[in-house]
Amino acid sequence: MSDLNQQDAAPQTGGKPKVSPWFKLATWALTFGCFYMVYTRVAAAAARDGLTAVEYMARFFGEANWLAWLALMIPYSIFFFLVDSHATWRVVRWFNAPSLKLVEVLPIRASAYILSLVNEQVGKGAMSLYLYRRHNVAGWQIISSMIFLGLVEVYQLLIFASIGVMANFDVVREASSLIALDKIIPAVLIGAAIYLPIHILYFRGKLLPNWKLRERPLLHAFREAELKHYVMLLLFKAPNMIGAVVVYTLALKLFQVDVGVTQMMAFLPVIFLAAALPLPFHAGALLLWTVLFPGYPEVGAFSLVMHTFFVLFNAAIGVVFLPKANKELFDQTAT
Repeated sequence: MSDLNQQDAAPQTGGKPKVSPWFKLATWALTFGCFYMVYTRVAAAAARDGLTAVEYMARFFGEANWLAWLALMIPYSIFFFLVDSHATWRVVRWFNAPSLKLVEVLPIRASAYILSLVNEQVGKGAMSLYLYRRHNVAGWQIISSMIFLGLVEVYQLLIFASIGVMANFDVVREASSLIALDKIIPAVLIGAAIYLPIHILYFRGKLLPNWKLRERPLLHAFREAELKHYVMLLLFKAPNMIGAVVVYTLALKLFQVDVGVTQMMAFLPVIFLAAALPLPFHAGALLLWTVLFPGYPEVGAFSLVMHTFFVLFNAAIGVVFLPKANKELFDQTAT
């Protein structure tokens, strides 16, 4: 490979794209608004019990069974890591490095959890660097695969949400007093269902064959993907979503919040989609928790505890694998 081609293939490590100050201001304003709405709901619930908001939350956390919660969360976090690594490995093997082994992916994926504490994109860069050094995979190709993985993850949430919403539409309607979720969620699901076959047909060259957008390098994985790849990846990722529904249901019971599995099936995928919004502290998901469970406004704080533990424990898994990851990334260079 020539020096020029190697430079083109190498992962890009330039500075982050500049974000508009107005966008930052808008996201922080929305975040403040979300936290304020959650606070007002908690304060109102506390006042009904003759407590301050602080006393109300102290009682909520004081009644939780923390040991049982840890016994639930630690195995689930390890389970999530294994399923997530396996799904990532499959995608990279399909579109980038057919000879890649799962044991090679585990330390790199784990170390990415540490980097993701700072920035999600930096975390993905660890995989790009490894594949460039060890398998000569161009940086844009692995980014393309990560975009493909992200799209399928969104559709996984939408599929589970559709199952849950259809089974519990009355519950969704009852939770739609502040936000018209009974109209928004079905509209989003219908739109996504219409788009997916168009997407697949276009990238397989069956639709709009003369439109060259599909030829862009960052869409490499979509050009290579067949319908079976979408279906298989959905199946590979499904255990994490099923596990999350069960774990969140059981965890809420440990915090004295009585929620059924079918209700959680309807709401949790929607909450996870809200967590993907570019708001600090996952403020969109925090507000949605209190909207969907109006009888338990304190679940917003519960969601912060769950998320914080999850990312920190995943980072701890990364620390365990860090020596191996450093060896894989830096001891040898790609030939």
